[in-house]
Amino acid sequence: MSGFRPKVISLNKKPGQTFGFYLRSEHGEEGHLIRCLEMGGPAELAGLKDGDRLLRVNGTFVDEMPHGEVVDMVTSSGTSVIFYVLDEESYKQAKAQGVDLANPQKTPAENNKVGAAVPKAKLCYLVNSRSGFGFSLSSTEGNPGMFIKLVVPGSVAHNAGLSNDDRLVELNGENIEGLSHSQVVEKMKKAGSSLMFLVVDAKTDEYYKNKSKTIGVWLASIKHLPHKPRVADLSKGPTGFGFSLSYEQNKDGHFIKDIEINSPAQSSGLKEMDRLVAVNGKEVDSWTHDQVVDLIRQSGQSCCFLVMDKFTDKMYKLGNVPPLLFLDTLNDPSLPPSYSEALYLPTHAQPSTPEPERREELKPKLCRMQKSSGSFGFHLNGIEGKDGHFLSEVVKDRAADVAGIKDGDILVEINGINVEKRSHGEVVEMIHLSGNSLEMLVATKSVYNQLKANGVNITSQLLGECPEVQVQSTETNRDERHKDNSRPETPTEAARERTSSSSSEDSLDEKL
Repeated sequence: MSGFRPKVISLNKKPGQTFGFYLRSEHGEEGHLIRCLEMGGPAELAGLKDGDRLLRVNGTFVDEMPHGEVVDMVTSSGTSVIFYVLDEESYKQAKAQGVDLANPQKTPAENNKVGAAVPKAKLCYLVNSRSGFGFSLSSTEGNPGMFIKLVVPGSVAHNAGLSNDDRLVELNGENIEGLSHSQVVEKMKKAGSSLMFLVVDAKTDEYYKNKSKTIGVWLASIKHLPHKPRVADLSKGPTGFGFSLSYEQNKDGHFIKDIEINSPAQSSGLKEMDRLVAVNGKEVDSWTHDQVVDLIRQSGQSCCFLVMDKFTDKMYKLGNVPPLLFLDTLNDPSLPPSYSEALYLPTHAQPSTPEPERREELKPKLCRMQKSSGSFGFHLNGIEGKDGHFLSEVVKDRAADVAGIKDGDILVEINGINVEKRSHGEVVEMIHLSGNSLEMLVATKSVYNQLKANGVNITSQLLGECPEVQVQSTETNRDERHKDNSRPETPTEAARERTSSSSSEDSLDEKL
């Protein structure tokens, strides 16, 4: 069961030193509990959390063993030990659902049916449009709760994943189950143009009510959210990973900066000012700058990051959604299929070429453009009342044309940010703010429709080894459509090195 994957923690200590935690058995609590973590000790630095339950010690399942025997196993391990642990909330959920923690991939039998899927709540992110959200909120006497009604097909609410009769549980991370209809409506009005809903359909609602379980974001699916954290796998090059790590107090987090061209960091998909959430599966939000740097350096030649761009970060914070929920759902069978899986699914499109050729063509294009002045040489178009943007009037031999963009290509991402459901004005603003450099993920209409028909989330990860195109436009175009003279030019490499070596009271930078 993908929702109950233990963390593997490797602990090392010096002779005479402790691992920096207490292992306890407490009255009224199941399992062997991690408690009293020593600040900066081996256990805390390795990622153990207060309340974690110890499942395995050096591969031996210990959850059902006497506490004294487990303590002896740990103390007799010497200066190193490997733990399998589960966080407190997941452990209690697993116990309530009858999960065999010795084999968490084995789904328990429910209602005498083996392998019955556990229903999930839904996280839905809504950004208001000129025509409104496209739903009504209803409450009925004798039926407690606030329910979604009259969802307009094609509306913001519909595209966000809301369905008629969904029950609203949380609004922007706050539980509203005890509030009146007028109170909830007032909170929605005060929230402004962006809303994060946690909702359950009737089946999911009944399932958790029968189990007397509180519904929260930890039980939710993120498959409807338009922005998602990204996993970046890095392998160190001759000069390192090719980026700087900055801790900025005013932004409360660790940020990726100064990404070098053609570096492992750039190849992994990292973007400027991505916020670093986790390193090798360990959440680092509460860690100091030096601790995160040490963790990365201790990773050796390879490292795995979980990062969020500013749009994703803002959305997750709005709903108090823990970013690591994304990792827990990577193998969720209810999510759309991966690109490679979708290639073998039936499609409604009529193939015009043999199957092997069609597979090779089912990829978007990642196009990078650099201009010295003027425009990039294309027009951005949208259809009133519909999501999506397409490109037209591509000027021959200009940046867009040389990058491989064709008339009619559908725009999917700008600088790594999905824009399929953004308004025309928002997309134009993003292009303006990009200055002289622009990266666009586009797809032909045929490829776009086939991937969408198979439920594929179109991202640059679909490209695999497909080369990126980077061009520079030296001509001047009088078209002011995407021009922004107020933005400073991108600093040179030398200037960037000078910037990264400086320091201030508000930030700490480290070249990696």
